[in-house]
Amino acid sequence: MAVILVVEDEVFIRQNAEWTLEDLGHTTLLASDLGEALAHLSASVVIDALFVDMRLREMAGGGYDVANQAIALQPHLRVLYTSGTLLTADMSGRFVPGGQFLQKPYSPEQLGISMERLLN
Repeated sequence: MAVILVVEDEVFIRQNAEWTLEDLGHTTLLASDLGEALAHLSASVVIDALFVDMRLREMAGGGYDVANQAIALQPHLRVLYTSGTLLTADMSGRFVPGGQFLQKPYSPEQLGISMERLLN
C-alpha cells in the first residue's frame, strides 16, 4: 500500500481522510499547512501521494503551492487535489502534471476510488 500525505486545514475533514485511507491499508502522514507538509516531505520517508485541499487558509496559493513545492522535493509524487468549489479550467490549469481532482463533499468510497485511480 501507499504512503499518503494529507494536507487539510479542517481538522474533521483531515481526520476522516486519515481514517478512510488507513482503512484501505495506506499509511497516512498529516499536515494542516505548508510548514507541516514540508517537514514530512523533507524527511527520509518516501511519500507516494499527496492529498491536498486547494483552498488552505492563510495561504494565497493554497494547495497549488503545497503541490508545487512537494513535487520539487519528491518528483515522483502523485497529487490528488480536493475542493468544495466546482472545478474550472483555470483551476485544473494550475495542477501539477498528472494531478487529479476530487470534489467535496465526497464519501469514503469516492475517496478510495479516486486514490486507487491516482496510484495506478
